[in-house]
Amino acid sequence: MPRESRGARIGRMHDEYAILCSMFPAPRCALDFTTPFELLVATMLSAQTTDRRVNTVTPLLFSRFPSAQDLWRAKPEDVEDIIHPLGFYHTKARNLQAMAGIMTTRFHGVVPDSMADLTSLPGVGRKTANVVLGNAFGIPGFPVDTHVTRVTGRLRWRTDWKSASPDPVSIEKEITEVFPPEEWTNLSHRLILLGRELCHARTPSCGECPLASTCPYAAATRGKIPARA
Repeated sequence: MPRESRGARIGRMHDEYAILCSMFPAPRCALDFTTPFELLVATMLSAQTTDRRVNTVTPLLFSRFPSAQDLWRAKPEDVEDIIHPLGFYHTKARNLQAMAGIMTTRFHGVVPDSMADLTSLPGVGRKTANVVLGNAFGIPGFPVDTHVTRVTGRLRWRTDWKSASPDPVSIEKEITEVFPPEEWTNLSHRLILLGRELCHARTPSCGECPLASTCPYAAATRGKIPARA
C-alpha cells in the first residue's frame, strides 16, 4: 500500500468524520448528570468500569452528598458502601473526598472551568478535565479514552498508530490540530460511540462499519496490509 501523505490523511480524516456525523448526529455524554459537580464525580468513578454501571450508583450518591462540602464531610465508609459495586472503591472514595475537600477550601465548592485548576484536584487527570470542560461548560475538550485510542489507531488518524502504548496527550494534540475546537467534544463522543458499537477491541464489526471502505485496519482484515491496533 502506498505511503499516505499528511494531506491525504487529513482529507480522509475529514471525510470519515463526516460519515461519523451522519452515523451519530446528536452524540451526548453517556454519564448522567445535572451539574458540573455531578459530572466531575461521575467521570472520576468511571475509571475501570462502564458509564452504565456508574449511572446505577450516582443517584444515591448525589442524593446523600449533593455538594462538594457534603461529600468532603461524609464518613468514608458511607461513600465506599455506595460506590462499592464499581470496584476500586477504597481508592475512588479517597480521591473523591480529597477532591471535594480541595474544591470546598480552594474553590468555594464550585467546580473550576480551566484545565489547570481541574487537574490540580486530587484524582483528576487530563481526560476527566476534558470531559468536564466539554460537557459541563461547553469549553472545547477532547477526552482520550481507550475507545478513542483504539479507533484513531485503527483508522491511522495518528502517526504513532503502531505504538503498543500511545501517549494520550500526544493523541489529543495530534487529533485536535486537524479539527476545529468547536468539534472536539462531539468528535470524541462519536469516536467512542464507534468503538462501543462497531470497532470493538477483540472482534470489530468491520463488515458492518460505514468507514470500512477507507479504514486501513478494515483493509488489513482483508489481507491487503499489515494490521496493528
